[in-house]
Amino acid sequence: MSTTDACYTIIHQSDADEEIRPETLRQRIEKGSDEVKIETMRKVIFTMLNGDPLNSLLMPVIMNVMRSRNKQLKKLVHFYLEICPKTNPDGKLKQEMILVCNALMGDLQHPNEYIRGSTLRFLCKLREAELLEPLLPSARSCLEHRHSYVRKNAIFAIYTVYKHFDYLVPDAPELIHGLLLQEADMACKRNAFVMLVNCAPELAVEYLEANINQVPNMDELLQMAIVDLIRKDCKNNAANKGKYIRCIFELLNAQSHSVKYEAATTLIALTSNPAAVKAAASCYIELIVKEADNNVKLIVLGRFDELREKHEKVLDDLVMEILRVLSSPDIAVRRKAVGIALDMVSSRNVDEVVGFLKKELSKTLDQDYELNMEYRQLLIQSIHTCAIRFSEVAASVVHVLMEFLGDSNNPSAVDVIAFVREVVEKFPNLRTSILERLMETFPEMKAAKVFRGALWIVGEYCLEAQDIEDAWKHIRTGLGEIPILASEQRLLDEAQNEDSESKAPETKSSTPVRRVLADGTYATESALASTVSAQSKLDAVKAAAKPQLRALLLGGDFYLGTSLASTLTKLVLRFSDVSNDHRRLNSLRAEAMLIMTSIIRVGQSQFANSPIDEDSYDRIMSCLHVLEKFSQDPMMKQVFLQDTKAVFGKMVQAEEKRKEEKRAKDNKNTRVQADDLITFRQFSKAKHGDEKDEYELDLTRATGSGESKDDLMSKLSRVVQLTGFSDPVYAEAYVNVHQFDIMLDVLIVNQTSDTLQNLAIEFATLGDLKLVERPGQHTIAPHSFHSIKANIKVSSTETGVIFGNIVYDGPTTGDSNCVVLNDIHIDIMDYINPAYCNETQFRSMWLEFEWENKVNVNTSITDLQQYLKHIMKSTNMSCLTPEAALSGECGFLSANMYARSVFGEDALANLSIERQGDGPITGHVRIRSKTQGIALSLGDKITLAAQKVATATA
Repeated sequence: MSTTDACYTIIHQSDADEEIRPETLRQRIEKGSDEVKIETMRKVIFTMLNGDPLNSLLMPVIMNVMRSRNKQLKKLVHFYLEICPKTNPDGKLKQEMILVCNALMGDLQHPNEYIRGSTLRFLCKLREAELLEPLLPSARSCLEHRHSYVRKNAIFAIYTVYKHFDYLVPDAPELIHGLLLQEADMACKRNAFVMLVNCAPELAVEYLEANINQVPNMDELLQMAIVDLIRKDCKNNAANKGKYIRCIFELLNAQSHSVKYEAATTLIALTSNPAAVKAAASCYIELIVKEADNNVKLIVLGRFDELREKHEKVLDDLVMEILRVLSSPDIAVRRKAVGIALDMVSSRNVDEVVGFLKKELSKTLDQDYELNMEYRQLLIQSIHTCAIRFSEVAASVVHVLMEFLGDSNNPSAVDVIAFVREVVEKFPNLRTSILERLMETFPEMKAAKVFRGALWIVGEYCLEAQDIEDAWKHIRTGLGEIPILASEQRLLDEAQNEDSESKAPETKSSTPVRRVLADGTYATESALASTVSAQSKLDAVKAAAKPQLRALLLGGDFYLGTSLASTLTKLVLRFSDVSNDHRRLNSLRAEAMLIMTSIIRVGQSQFANSPIDEDSYDRIMSCLHVLEKFSQDPMMKQVFLQDTKAVFGKMVQAEEKRKEEKRAKDNKNTRVQADDLITFRQFSKAKHGDEKDEYELDLTRATGSGESKDDLMSKLSRVVQLTGFSDPVYAEAYVNVHQFDIMLDVLIVNQTSDTLQNLAIEFATLGDLKLVERPGQHTIAPHSFHSIKANIKVSSTETGVIFGNIVYDGPTTGDSNCVVLNDIHIDIMDYINPAYCNETQFRSMWLEFEWENKVNVNTSITDLQQYLKHIMKSTNMSCLTPEAALSGECGFLSANMYARSVFGEDALANLSIERQGDGPITGHVRIRSKTQGIALSLGDKITLAAQKVATATA
């Protein structure tokens, strides 16, 4: 639909009505009651909207319905007149419109103010000057009606007529201006002012200058119109800018939230003065705190973030104000607010911010809130970020966060242990106090990941003999009695002995009875009872209260067992360096070997929930061999005591460097050099956002028309041929992908010598695509062409397919033809963007996501690094593995990749490849996502990219 066409009122049809003959409809209109007429008019309107003009019903409607006093019928008649054809094929007005004009004129003079106002609203939708001209005197007289409802609709009726046919009411601006000066009703004043703003801006400015002091006391709608005028007039009239800015400042304190938001946005567009920027930002914060709608909160937070980016360092003093938003219960609002606050943190305000976050963190322990765990994790991550960036606050927060190591919420405790590990590495002066606190919280830990992190810290940073002794004591306390297998077996024997003693007096000699088990086999009742009894005792022994570390090992977490073995090995090796007490060294050495052997034996017994895996077995056995022969091989000490710690230090430095580069890139100021070209806005493309109206910017963002990449070549690359050149109808489509929808601009060419009537394109979709509206029918002359547009809504990231056909009537009656169209495949890459997440988040999502697609590598590329770049380019994914970990040539490469869709969906991938000698690259790519569509679509993209490479090399 072009912009010049009328915009019809949309009526919802609740159910599919049966098709009724025009004669029946006419009879009901002429002889039915008001209720029958109302229902009939509804059916008539639905039928006409579906394409049947029903020309024979125009006169019956005029004669039998327009004269009715029923207000609902009056409204339906207006809907009917809005869509019915009012002109003959030659373009002249139909004769019946004279009767319509007389009826409308009578309604404009009706004593009932609702009928007058409703008729005036209908006049706004008429586009026939011949029909409007005789109605204008009556419409003008309504400007002086006693009721405000009639007057405000009369103003908009005059406005619409003047906008489209200014010669019918040439004095409309002066007329409305005079009415504005005398009007007392705020709704009427607002309508009159809006007309002057759009038709006679000079008169609107004159009125505003005369009443600028009364603006804060005006109605909300009128204030919105005044803000709109100020924004437009400042572009052309800089003389009044000072008055306008003062007026906008006063509107920042208005009662209406809408007015405050528009005033703040306009103030930023008018001036870049720091005081004005701070005032607008404070207004935004007040709106966020007071507004109840979470969507509004997120929108205004986005505006505030844009303002902060444009005016760096000006708003840093408001960081505590933005943290007031954390009073909102919505986690999305909290996360957005915390992200903005962290960008505003500096050395001047970091103490206040961290203090506030610590208070909020303590509140999460008391409040009963369903998203408390997620909020706690957000606060812990935020404090972590502040402490790493500003070393002066690390000492004050590390002990507070360590209280959460025993948190039952696994992600929060894992974040805390990651934070402690990083602090211990970066701040050596805090190591002693952190290690002491870590040992105190050791019995409170519950999660295996937290234990692994704590054990690694103990193994790397217990450098003194006394620290090693303390760590050893707490580890032994967490393990309980050793050997583990022998103690568990003793408990089982004691339980069996107690049971046999209690049942001994009741023993009777009886013949065993045969029973049929659930699997169909036979068993004697006495043996069955003993088996069940033994199993129940074993379960009771397993369920008995045990220290948490011991319980996790018995639960089958032997990865934790390997961490424990590695930590014990490091402690023994370091004790040998820092102490000369050989007797104590041998004691620790023997005890460590006993613990490792005990873990292996219990992993091979019935007491573990799952048997020990081969990797854990080999790792623990290697630690045993190291303890056995470490005095003979000094290289072992370097591997255990130096290399792992050095690698972690490099990881911390690499992560810090990445964050600094990102921060420098985000904070990069655009500087204008002396020899830069001067840009004239009128002569350049619409890409300088600072000089454009904010509303125009929003519109271009929403429509996607503001992107400079839409040049001729990029458009041609998105043209898809739908039919063959020899088909009677040739069709091709330009596929324009916006963020959440797809616009198809289909060019239809009639290659025959006949007129094609009722030509329509029937589209169907496969995947999460939905056709928004069905294209209408068209008539195409011989050898001519026509453009048809269709919108497709996209609801998720998945490779979708659009298919369909063209149907048209041939030259003979009843002859229908069909041309099948080629399929249009929607590329998933239009919705996938590279993103970043840390290692903990990646591992958490990798375990959580249930859909996996494993793609075997089949490529002619011979370089591992080159193949990784090829996969990243093919899938729009970023590599999370640091470059330092990928450098060098070892014949093997493993890398993690991550991307996020515009719908917020996560896509994970792991590339594991190797190349032996001169052979091809072998391996696989594992893709995981929460939905099946992304996993399958990315796998298809990898396979397709491999085929393209093979074709290119061939």
